[in-house]
Amino acid sequence: MKSILHLKFIALYIIFGFLCLFTTATLTAQLMTNQLMEDSSQTLYREATLIASDYLPSYFTDDSSIYAVQAQLAAMRLYLEASLWFVDSAGTMITASNMENTSAPDVIEDFNPAEIGGNQYISGTYHGYFDEEVITVMAPVTQGFSTRGYLLIHSPVSSIEERCRPLMIPVFITLGVIFVLSFIFLLGFHFFVHRPLRQISEAARQYALGNLEYEIPVYTHDEMGYLSASLNYMAAQLKDMDDYQKKIVANVSHDFRSPLTSMKGYVEAMADGTIPPELYEKYLKIILFETERLTDLTGDLLTLNEFDTKELLLDKSEFDIQEVIKGTAESFEAVCTPKHISIELIMMPAPVLVYADRRKIQQVLYNLLDNAIKFSENKSSVTVEISEKNDKAFISVKDHGIGIPRKDLNKIWERFYKSDLSRGRDKKGTGLGLSIVREVIQAHDEHINVISTEGVGTEFIFSLSRVM
Repeated sequence: MKSILHLKFIALYIIFGFLCLFTTATLTAQLMTNQLMEDSSQTLYREATLIASDYLPSYFTDDSSIYAVQAQLAAMRLYLEASLWFVDSAGTMITASNMENTSAPDVIEDFNPAEIGGNQYISGTYHGYFDEEVITVMAPVTQGFSTRGYLLIHSPVSSIEERCRPLMIPVFITLGVIFVLSFIFLLGFHFFVHRPLRQISEAARQYALGNLEYEIPVYTHDEMGYLSASLNYMAAQLKDMDDYQKKIVANVSHDFRSPLTSMKGYVEAMADGTIPPELYEKYLKIILFETERLTDLTGDLLTLNEFDTKELLLDKSEFDIQEVIKGTAESFEAVCTPKHISIELIMMPAPVLVYADRRKIQQVLYNLLDNAIKFSENKSSVTVEISEKNDKAFISVKDHGIGIPRKDLNKIWERFYKSDLSRGRDKKGTGLGLSIVREVIQAHDEHINVISTEGVGTEFIFSLSRVM
């Protein structure tokens, strides 16, 4: 299986790193340069205003000579690392203090004191007088109530960019740390998300191929661990269901094959003369008996299929459960008489109305009584008792037969299950009767319990909702 998701995250990680580096190198550097330009222009404007108001007005009153002004501007040039121009109101140069490789014009062409406008500075080559980009601030020199001149300070932008470079180093270090942390996050994704997903995908592939024994290792108790455990549980359930279906198919095949083989053998023997005509009646009865077994087995399978396909619709109604018990018990008179088995009914003095599917409950009673009679000793009794408690009616079917071994009590509800003690007696049984009983009771949202002692007898007790 190709690690497409893994490769996608690696590609995203590389793209993320490139975008972070590109953004930091361009946008962050530009933003920082702009901010430094703002700060530098404010500093230059304050210095220009201070000089223009405190030192330069004396030039127009003849209190200071041109040499004193030049000395003051030269000192400020060294302090500010910028070029200072002192011009009159028309833009004619009075004096200047320039940085290296720069010169001042005699007259500033198209001089306009208002060109800075509301900003504190302008950037550019200032009318083409500089070979590089500079920041220019301007402060008026007033004497009395009139503006006599202007002080212009030009600071190269390159010096600001040089100041920006050391400041970018911590930014790139921080970016590197973020990149390393994101790589750790990628490793965490690999170990905690990608690798479990690969194991889950492999498990799904194995299950699709029919390998239900494949188990996903569970190392964590988070959502991935819960999902892995759930898939393992699903696989175990599917394997049990698969084994169960194979067992059912094997049992059904066996239960169908045995009577069919017997019937085929008798019919062939009768057809080729092996069995004489005077014995036909005997073997036809055997064939009829085997046919009834197949009919019962088919009917029970169809009944259980209704439950399995969720197509069973209970036709619930109100009826007297005691009448159903009496009618069902009467139907076993022909079976009980040869074995001298009596059915004792312990009833309530008044009718007991329940709300259930009459036909299905009658089927439950029939199966329980059939089992009780089948596994009872001759000259014994089967007791059917009904009692009431709160909003429930409890029906008990008790025999005094061979009982059920303790190890088999949890298995009696399985389809086609027959205990070792019952195999010698249950010649006609399909092993589906108790499965049908449990399915019907559970469909009514009720409960059924069994109490049995080997060699003493068995009692089944189930509940139904009463009509109050």
